[in-house]
Amino acid sequence: MLRFMFVGDSMTIGSAGEHTWRYWMWRHLCATLGAPFKIVGPREALYDKSADAPVSYAYAEPDFPRRHLAGWGEGWQHMTPLIGDAVRKERADVLLVSLGLIDLGFYTNAEQTDANVRAFVAAARAANPRVAVAVLPVIPNVRAHNDPPFGAEVLRFNDLLAKTVADLDTAASSLLLVPPPEGYDIDVDTYDGTHPNERGERRLAEAFAAALAREWDLGAVPSPQH
Repeated sequence: MLRFMFVGDSMTIGSAGEHTWRYWMWRHLCATLGAPFKIVGPREALYDKSADAPVSYAYAEPDFPRRHLAGWGEGWQHMTPLIGDAVRKERADVLLVSLGLIDLGFYTNAEQTDANVRAFVAAARAANPRVAVAVLPVIPNVRAHNDPPFGAEVLRFNDLLAKTVADLDTAASSLLLVPPPEGYDIDVDTYDGTHPNERGERRLAEAFAAALAREWDLGAVPSPQH
């Protein structure tokens, strides 16, 4: 039985009242994987904006496996020290990762962030030498749109990430760069220029689902829901 773990920042943990793209990805796997699987992770909550803490369980659809390793304001820098123990304890086989925006926005430049990606992969593999990692680049966001130097840093990191995924991919432990949703539009796919609304959640899930189906033969390529 494959054990999937979502790893991400605010776009993955989601906030109170949301489905999250994790929900739509779980629904897709249920419909198309054709084998038992499990969603694992050390956390379960949503972020509560009023409390400024991950203490909410008010999912739009709460009846699904809500486990994850995601955090509001957390990036590669924060998840790298945690991933080894999480993979080991949760016995994760497949990591679905969406990180980077927070790092570049507040903590590290493109090269430093890429170094954390490499450390993250090494730690995950130390815990499970056969772990598979699917990684989404930093997707369009309002800061990159409005701040050209930051937008250039995002492009630089995404280029480095693509090279790192290609460099570190092995037959035993596959790394996969997930193509961002085609035509992802911050005006219609997000509620604030960064965080996905329901349409955006579905599109992020579709991006991961399509990549897993095409490259790893896991599930089926989804029909677009937009």
